[in-house]
Amino acid sequence: MARVRPAIKGSVYGVLGNHDTIRLLPGLEDLGIRILVNESEAIERRDQCIYLVGVDDAHFYRMDNIEKATAGIPPDEFSILISHTPEIYRQAAYADFNVLISGHTHGGQICLPGGIPLTLDSVLPRRMGSGAWKYHEMAGYTSVGAGSSVVPVRFNCPPEITLHHLSRAPGRAD
Repeated sequence: MARVRPAIKGSVYGVLGNHDTIRLLPGLEDLGIRILVNESEAIERRDQCIYLVGVDDAHFYRMDNIEKATAGIPPDEFSILISHTPEIYRQAAYADFNVLISGHTHGGQICLPGGIPLTLDSVLPRRMGSGAWKYHEMAGYTSVGAGSSVVPVRFNCPPEITLHHLSRAPGRAD
């Protein structure tokens, strides 16, 4: 991160995952990376506001707390949840998040032809294991990531670094 951070303009936010410990926080924050641990950050541009919410690992450590993280968000405000794992999609939709951005699955890492994962190491429908998906009114995206886990191999699952661009919906004046 020390080599990558200087190339990234603007604010950088992140969350911890199942291979991370709280001891990483000081080093990451010294690099200017704001780690959201069951908390939210209001991001304001002109007269618009988006609430960015990050929860602690919900897969291995099970220290996620959506209720605490959303405590200061007014009702009906646009909110994005960043979670290492997409496994909390039901809770996120129930909490009225507009978007859930996650990773953890590595897209299966080792997949059959067509990108069909052998395993996702997550409790969720396979369609949510990589790429864009929707659950009720909430949009979601699960990145397959750039690394690997357990074995340093990827098969039929190329790595990715995803860049999301947010823009006002066409025809909306607010």
